[in-house]
Amino acid sequence: MTHIASLTIETDDTDRARAFYAALGLDLLVDVAHTDEPATGFRGFTVSLIVAGPAAARALADAATTAGATVLKPVAKSFWGVGGVVQAPDGTILKIASSSKKDTGPATRDVDSVVVLLGCDDVAATRQFYVDRGLTVAKSFGKRYVEFAMPGSPIALGLYGRKALAKDGGVPADGTGTHRIVIGGDVGELTDPDGVRWHDATDSETV
Repeated sequence: MTHIASLTIETDDTDRARAFYAALGLDLLVDVAHTDEPATGFRGFTVSLIVAGPAAARALADAATTAGATVLKPVAKSFWGVGGVVQAPDGTILKIASSSKKDTGPATRDVDSVVVLLGCDDVAATRQFYVDRGLTVAKSFGKRYVEFAMPGSPIALGLYGRKALAKDGGVPADGTGTHRIVIGGDVGELTDPDGVRWHDATDSETV
């Protein structure tokens, strides 16, 4: 079963990026690498941080803004739960969300799970690319959304249409240049149809 051990975020300010992810308690899952390659606008992915409830979502969003993030969507209730969106200093879009509309315990900043969502020009084609490389589809909603089965993986993976994912993140869909993300997993060294790179990684890596 496919496993994602880490995400590498590429940036021209590695010290600031490391401090930001450490402030959110993500330094064991998110690595940082230097790049001077240009990137503008939407980078074609978002990272969802799933938390226990509204208080945790607000606490984590506050920690993110204190560490330098920009608020794209304030934490608020919706029909599916509660959540908000922030943009890290390096440009990464982070969605902080909970399916619970009520708190069942004390407020913490703990992240229960991490999901990287890739914005695809053709969801069906990218889905088939990953299926051909051993990934198993857990949920699929036509050509709009795909969620892969990754039991035990510290980071989960989903596919979304690029325009829909940008809208969900609160930004325009236009963007140029590198994605500035590399996924560390066990599917080998590859680049998917949308240009997202993977490298070999295991839980034993120091990230």
